[in-house]
Amino acid sequence: MWSKKLFIIALLGLLTCCSCGEEEVSAARLLISKHILNKYLVQDMDIVVKYTLYNVGNVAAQDVVLIDDSFPTDSFITAGGQLGVRIDRIPPGGNVSHTVVVRPTKYGHFNFSSANCQYKSSETAEEIQNAISSEPGEGRIINFRDYDKKFSPHVLDWAAFAIMTMPSIIIPFILFWSSKTKYETIAKQKKEKSLKD
Repeated sequence: MWSKKLFIIALLGLLTCCSCGEEEVSAARLLISKHILNKYLVQDMDIVVKYTLYNVGNVAAQDVVLIDDSFPTDSFITAGGQLGVRIDRIPPGGNVSHTVVVRPTKYGHFNFSSANCQYKSSETAEEIQNAISSEPGEGRIINFRDYDKKFSPHVLDWAAFAIMTMPSIIIPFILFWSSKTKYETIAKQKKEKSLKD
C-alpha cells in the first residue's frame, strides 16, 4: 500500500521535473480583436471600428503592420484614421489599440471580416509572422431615411401638429373669454345699480 503511494509521488515528481526542465521559447505572440462599436449601422453615418493587439508572448513584437482591406472603397469612405497602421514595438504582456472611422455609402447586409497583421516575433527573428483578427461577422446597414423616421426628434412633425390643433384650442377659448367678459360686465352693472339705489 505504501509502495503504491510512494510510486505515485515519485512519478508526479518526475513529471514535474521534466516539465520544468524544458526550455521556454522566447517569442512574441499577437492576438488581435476587431470590434464594431456602434449599436446601429446607418448609411452615411460614422461607424467606429476598434482594433486591439495583445502581445501574450514573453518578448516584444517588432515591426507590427496591421492592414484591414475588408472595407471596399465603392461601399465605404474612410472618415477618420487609417486602415493600415505600423507599430514599431509592442512589449510583452502589453496591448495597443487603434481606431478607424468609416462611413458606408450603401445600405444592406455587409460581412465585417478580419484584418491581417504581420510582425516579427523577436528582435533577431528574420521570419515574418502572420496573424488575423477576430471577425465581427455580418451586420445590417440601415437606410438613413428609415433610421431618421425611427430615431429623429420629429420637430417639424410636432410643429405641424401644434399648428393644426391651434384652432380647436383657440376658438373655444375665445368663446369662453367673450362670454366671461359679457357676464362680468352685466354683474358689474347690476352691482353699481344696486349701490346707487
